[in-house]
Amino acid sequence: MPMPSTVRTLEHEPLGRSAAIERIVAPVHAPEWAERLAEIGFLPGERVMVTARARPGGDPLAVRVGGSTFALRRAEAACVHLAPDAELTGAQ
Repeated sequence: MPMPSTVRTLEHEPLGRSAAIERIVAPVHAPEWAERLAEIGFLPGERVMVTARARPGGDPLAVRVGGSTFALRRAEAACVHLAPDAELTGAQ
């Protein structure tokens, strides 16, 4: 029986791990977040990496996309869905 898939989001990604963006899913209460994230380079296929988290609480996150680094709130980072990682899924 297949395991149910879980959504990987940038909010929970470990520091220093590069990942590809699969899609952006804005919350119902803030649909404009998807456009804002796209405008600054958070697009499907782009590589992203969390480089730092503020203490305490981990908000905001420093995130590198392309050649730029941005501060995102955890709620914004939760909108960034990541592509399955071959290393995590066992794919080759």
